[in-house]
Formats: sequence, C-alpha cells, structure tokens
Amino acid sequence: MPSKENLLVVNNFDQDTISSLDERYSTYHLWGHSAEEKLKIIQNLQGKCRAAATGSWDCDKCIYTLNSLEIIAAFGVGVDGIDFSTTLKHGIRVTNTPGVLDDAVAELAMALILSTTKHIIEADNFVRSNSWIDHSFPPGRNLAGKTLGIIGLGRIGEAIVQRALPFRLKIAYHNRSPKNLPYTYFPTIAELAANSDILLCMLPGGDKTRNCIDKEIFQILGAEGVFVNLGRGTNVDEEALIEALEQGIIAGAGLDVYANEPEVPKRLQETRNTVLLPHIGSNTLEARCSMGNLVIKNLEAFFSGEALITEVIQ
Repeated sequence: MPSKENLLVVNNFDQDTISSLDERYSTYHLWGHSAEEKLKIIQNLQGKCRAAATGSWDCDKCIYTLNSLEIIAAFGVGVDGIDFSTTLKHGIRVTNTPGVLDDAVAELAMALILSTTKHIIEADNFVRSNSWIDHSFPPGRNLAGKTLGIIGLGRIGEAIVQRALPFRLKIAYHNRSPKNLPYTYFPTIAELAANSDILLCMLPGGDKTRNCIDKEIFQILGAEGVFVNLGRGTNVDEEALIEALEQGIIAGAGLDVYANEPEVPKRLQETRNTVLLPHIGSNTLEARCSMGNLVIKNLEAFFSGEALITEVIQ
C-alpha cells in the first residue's frame, strides 16, 4: 500500500476539515507550537513535504521556509493571509474556496441590514429587560425605496442583490470598473456613499484596500446612513468608524469583521447603535462542509497531477 503524502496544516481553521485531512494524509499540525518548534517541524519536512493547508485569512510565514513547498490550499475566499510576493518568487501555487459560501454570506448580509435598520437586537433586549411595561420602543426604518450601495460587487455581492431586491431596495455599487448589470455605478466610494442609505463593504483585504473607508466616507454617508461590513476589517479606519458612531455622524453599523480580530476595541463594544458579530459570514454547517471538500479536492488534484479546481491566479 503506497505511503500517504505529507501535509503541513498551518492553523486550526476548521476541525472537521482537518480531521478529514488527517485521515487522508500524514499531517503535521503547526499551531500550538513555539516558533522554535515550528521551525524544527519544517526542517524535518524539507524535501519530504510539498503541500500545506491553511485558513486563508492567516498563514504563518514560517511555512515559506519549507523549500519543497509547491502548493498552499486555503480554506476561505479572501486570501489576504497569503504572502503572494513570496509564493510568486518560489513558484508556490495557491487555491481557495470560492462560490460555495456565497449563500451563507449573502444571508448574513441581509440579517445585518435588517437588524441595524429595524433595531432587532435592541428590541429583544427591550422586551427581556421589561422596559416595554413603561416605555415605547423607538421606530426603525423601512427598506423599501432605500438605496443599498455595495462596495465590491463580486460573486457574493450579486448574491446579496438577489436577496435585497425582494425587499424593494434600490441597488448601486462601486467596483474598479462597471459591470454589465442594471444597477447604478459610481466610480468612487465617496460618490457611492453620497447616494446610499445603507453602505455595504464587500472588499477583499490587503494594502490596496486598507483604510479606504475613512472619516470622509462616514461624513458623506451622513446621520441617517447605516454602514455594514462583511469584507475585511482592514478596509475601514476603525477609529474613524468609532467616532462616527459615538458622535452620531452615521446612524449605525452592522459588523462581522474587525481590524485586529479577534480583538474588538472596547469603545466599539460600548456603542449602542451597532450589531457586532464574531466573523461568522461563512460559519454555517453547509458552507464549511463545502469549503472543506473543496480544499480536499484541490489537494487531491495536485497530488494526482491534475488541474487544480480553484487556483488563485497570482
């Protein structure tokens, strides 16, 4: 019986997927080890290991010292945790898991839009605290007729549009270039913010999008505007967002991502006009199972010498 291929598992990205990888390959788990221990594991794998699996959002740079590394199979869509300058230099191929989590993220986007505009969390607390006995609950906002401005209208963004249209939301968007779609395009984020009631960020991470949503954007969005982020926390100047929420520059925010996850600034936690979620955009049983299967299929294709299923073009 042929021996199993060696596989470096960089972080504890999904336990079910990792258990499946453990069954198929001779796996070496890096997380939980000291920096010195990690380098020792890698040194022992030199020339004997060609593949690594990792969460797409965080990949320990020590794996690039594995000279025989040929592929990184990433669990997730956004690959800002991968050092592409290094992978390009050394000819390391990268795969991710697009498409299979679109429904999960799009559904959560609508949940955040509804919970921020209808004050769902506050209403629940209002009932549980018996405040209803002596007070009336403040009104929320209708969605019908409002404009949802999407920053980064990609595959997931289009899945969100499919769910937003039945609520009679108008759709506007900003991309690097317009798409052949029947929605209003704005060439800058500022112009989109000026014409949106709800501004939704779906941008990838990285230096090109870092802090592109700043104080100016929140001022333009205005006191009745709502900001929702399911892209990356690094897209946003978090200090500017906190000030906008504290000072009433915008009406509220629904966030699933943060600049320094899992750390969330105390001032942001203390704001009342926010809904804060722990990065659960793809965290459904169905999505994570499909993502894990795609990681495995990419690795199987690599080891079989076949075309990769979802290779990231660098």
